[in-house]
Amino acid sequence: MFKRILTLSAFCVVFAATLGVSQSSAQELKIGYVEPQAILAKMPEMKAVQQRLQNFAERKQKELAQKEQEFNAEITNFEQRSAVISEDAKQKEQERLGQLNAELQQYRTQLQQEMQQKQQELVGPLLDQIGTAIDQVANDMNLTYVLNTTTSNGDAIILYASDEAQEKYDITDQVMQQLGI
Repeated sequence: MFKRILTLSAFCVVFAATLGVSQSSAQELKIGYVEPQAILAKMPEMKAVQQRLQNFAERKQKELAQKEQEFNAEITNFEQRSAVISEDAKQKEQERLGQLNAELQQYRTQLQQEMQQKQQELVGPLLDQIGTAIDQVANDMNLTYVLNTTTSNGDAIILYASDEAQEKYDITDQVMQQLGI
């Protein structure tokens, strides 16, 4: 929500700044908008990226499942022995299990970070291609600004555009043509 407010605030600042521009300059201001996520989804390379991400996630999920299974075996072992070991040994074993649990939680966090990093590694070059194509189309169409239709969270920035405005200002199709999609 905070990002959306910032994004909308930034849009309002840009919009307010354009209102302050003299009438002759304002007529030269041209704004387009694009849906990078829609373009990304239609890129042929995206299927391979999704497959690689799925394979990576499955491999990491198996590693996590193995660690969880080992941890559960340790707990079961402790529960079976707890009736016959001393209080001091129980306390030490509980501390050790607590440490193992903390390590397991840390491993889960690390896996999430690795997934995000892998996604950035694989999708980043595609987003760079999209950015280059947007720049080219914007230059060709002599646009002053190009807006993204959504935030990174998927919240809409452009809530409504008439059919005429979509035809005139939505450059998504031109960017896909530039990319050969």
